[in-house]
Amino acid sequence: MVGQDEIVTDRNSLKGALMIFLCMLSWGYGSLFVGQADLPKNHFVNTGYQMVFGGLMLVLGGWALGEDFSLPHQWSERVLWSMVLLILFGSIIAFTSFNYLLKVVSPEKVATSTYVNPVVGLVLGWYFLDEKITGQAVLAAVILLTGVYFINTKRKMGRFPRLRRP
Repeated sequence: MVGQDEIVTDRNSLKGALMIFLCMLSWGYGSLFVGQADLPKNHFVNTGYQMVFGGLMLVLGGWALGEDFSLPHQWSERVLWSMVLLILFGSIIAFTSFNYLLKVVSPEKVATSTYVNPVVGLVLGWYFLDEKITGQAVLAAVILLTGVYFINTKRKMGRFPRLRRP
């Protein structure tokens, strides 16, 4: 959903693309692991373990890449409220639901939420921040949602009749 112009013009774009790729690999591995592993039955405990480990990895990665950190008392009120909403809905509720579904539904169906999230972000950015939606973004959204549709739709596959030998 990101245009090639944005990728080529930013000097840190290669680092960002590599980090996104690394995050996708670790997310995929973690999703498969959680679906198969013998973890505590309490999904909130599961989520807590994963959040703490993921948070530590992000802090270490940010530190290794020289990211700037600011403490919560330095944030504006709007940022603080955004963080509260992200923690409650984006982390605790959504991630606990994700972990629960990994135990109940196949990982490929649960992973479709990962494809829907950018489309939701696109619409929210347009609605709240007056961001422009380009034709490329619409095409990418259609492709993503088409993939989600096919993954979640049961198709009846007809069997080919066996040929009988005379």
